Amino acid sequence: MARIHNLGFPRVGAKRELKFALESYWKGQSSRDALKALGADLRRRHWQDQAGLDFVPVGDFAFYDQVLDMSFTLGHLPERVRGFHGDALDNYFRVARGRSAESGEEHAGCCSGVAAGEMTKWFDTNYHYIVPEFSTTTEFKLDASRLLAQLEEARLQGVKAKPVIIGPVTYLWLGKTKDDSDRLALLERLLPAYAELLDTLAAAGAEWVQVDEPVLVTELDMDWTHAFNQAYHHLKVCRVKILLATYFGTLQENLHLAANLPVAGLHIDAINAGSEVQSLIGLLPTHKVVSLGVINGRNIWKTDLNAVLDWLQPISESLGERLWLAPSCSLLHVPVDLNSEQKLDGEIKSWLAFARQKLDELRVLGAALNQGRAAVHAELVANHAACEARRNSPRVNNPAVKAIVARIGSALGKRQSPYPQRAVKQAALLKLPKYPTTTIGSFPQTAEIRLARSQFKAGKIDEAAYKLAMQAEIARSVREQEALGLDVLVHGEAERNDMVEYFGEQLDGYAFSEFGWVQSYGSRCVKPPILFGDISRPAAMTVDWIKYAQSLTSKPMKGMLTGPVTILNWSFVRDDQPRSVSCYQLALAIREEVLDLEKAGVRVIQIDEAALREGLPLRQSQWKAYLDWAIASFRITANGVKDDTQIHTHMCYSNFNDIIASIADMDADVITIETARSDMELLDAFDNFRYPNEIGPGVYDIHSPNIPSEQHMVQLMKKAAERVPAERLWINPDCGLKTRQWNEVIPALTNMVAAAKTLRAQAD
Repeated sequence: MARIHNLGFPRVGAKRELKFALESYWKGQSSRDALKALGADLRRRHWQDQAGLDFVPVGDFAFYDQVLDMSFTLGHLPERVRGFHGDALDNYFRVARGRSAESGEEHAGCCSGVAAGEMTKWFDTNYHYIVPEFSTTTEFKLDASRLLAQLEEARLQGVKAKPVIIGPVTYLWLGKTKDDSDRLALLERLLPAYAELLDTLAAAGAEWVQVDEPVLVTELDMDWTHAFNQAYHHLKVCRVKILLATYFGTLQENLHLAANLPVAGLHIDAINAGSEVQSLIGLLPTHKVVSLGVINGRNIWKTDLNAVLDWLQPISESLGERLWLAPSCSLLHVPVDLNSEQKLDGEIKSWLAFARQKLDELRVLGAALNQGRAAVHAELVANHAACEARRNSPRVNNPAVKAIVARIGSALGKRQSPYPQRAVKQAALLKLPKYPTTTIGSFPQTAEIRLARSQFKAGKIDEAAYKLAMQAEIARSVREQEALGLDVLVHGEAERNDMVEYFGEQLDGYAFSEFGWVQSYGSRCVKPPILFGDISRPAAMTVDWIKYAQSLTSKPMKGMLTGPVTILNWSFVRDDQPRSVSCYQLALAIREEVLDLEKAGVRVIQIDEAALREGLPLRQSQWKAYLDWAIASFRITANGVKDDTQIHTHMCYSNFNDIIASIADMDADVITIETARSDMELLDAFDNFRYPNEIGPGVYDIHSPNIPSEQHMVQLMKKAAERVPAERLWINPDCGLKTRQWNEVIPALTNMVAAAKTLRAQAD
């Protein structure tokens, strides 16, 4: 009898209950007890959603981030927050975002906040985690209270619980050292805390513990592979069964390592590593569990259940109870419930499965294997019909679009002149001072903006009234920027619900959900559009808004676009053609918009590629193929303009050292990157690489409510000038300001402009 289980469930709630509860607490509008009660209620509901599984994950719920949870479980707090008192949850939020609720800060005697923990992408996903901070003095002291409390909640609710934790080697791999120490040197200090945790969970009634070690799908050197052997030989004496979970990729040279670790079971991602299933089964001893991730936990398309059963059934007959089935990874990366969607196109909806529906698919597979396909005949017939309908739908394939992509040539990706010649022409046209200031694009999405958008969608106001409301907000953004003294302005993006969804709504080949929210970090959720067919642009998407903004000022106004790679990586992408083909289609569509902006007189155009590195394969041997088509797509989008049109791009939370040459090959005139939270560490990439164009390293961490001082920004820019010539530096925030409030933005940007003036004065 094959067993079915889950690796993790979305924590935000079907209606983003966690998001709203967090933001209410942080604003001081609700109590800590109310927030904790909401968390308990969400866990209860999510465990109910997973009823019928043989094992249900416990410990996958977090108020901000599962890596930060692990840091607190290990008693591993940054030194700057160890002296604070009050509730542990408030200290947790200080690390996550620089401060907790005002009431929590007052109780702790701290109102100004602290530096938030650095945040970066969780492997190749759009989820962000808080980076553990290590040094030679790092110590670990177990605090299992969070896991024990959730395990007791589950027991009282009759849940067959499987606690979930991040493994010790992956935990060290995810972190950064704050000195010259070696992370792996901390393993001997770390393992006793893990052993104590596993034994504590066993004493609390846990039979199995899921230990996530996704770093096994990356390329590891001998020191890291030795660390795995050291760690799990140390933990093998613990009184609990370990299910070692890998996901997001193939094990390749780590397959033998993973198969021979002294654990009770191994999970692999059979969506990405299907070719390794038979090899794994052959390598594993006959007493070990084989867990196969057969439902895609990263995308929203229905699983072809009949096709899965065809290859899975012989394995089930061979392994019996040793076979466990699960999604490929945690369902954190997909929306909660497709049944919430009442407005989604019915045909497209029939092709989809969100988290709850993926668990239904898992139950069907389990029943088919354990009771025979006849037991779920109706479900299998319906699934087959939906999969066939999608394959054969004329809405998916557009021969005209495919023909245009087939004609792409290298000339589309080339600027008229090299950067040094362009820079002279752009400087003559724009007449910018040293250390020019700008922002990344968005300004606060105010209550007035949200009200107008909701009224327009509900039909309570017409298009003309909505347009006037958005123009009023654009005018406000322009006035504020002129008053601040910024050099290159933006229109503020009041009309945009999301930097990807906004464009998808105006492109053929996309569909949209109402409630398809996915957590990006903390309370920040995104609603990825659904790229189901071939892409084309019926009409201009941004030109009228940018022209209106430019009409309000004599200063340069940036046209703001999202680049093709980011639109691709932040969408739920069709899985029936190579991602590169979809990206080229997007590149051609956004190129048309770039050229229309230039025709309208816009001379600065920013094409955001925030997710360029996010799509980078986890194995370096596969990077070139991805970067070839990703960089080519950006160049197709950007390089049809004249020399005096300045092209900007922006990238989020990326470690650039290993791909800096490819970023330079994008040939954007100006690149802006997020560096404030890392204290400019991300500029280490420029120590050994002479970046040829202009760069704006972020000096304002927009993910924290803390307001940076003028002095702090000056210091950051001086660090930047040690790596990049000052004449090629811009000053800007880390990212867009959509999630902040005007009462935070104005003083922060005031300090930023003052910092620029100070730097100019010191340079003269």
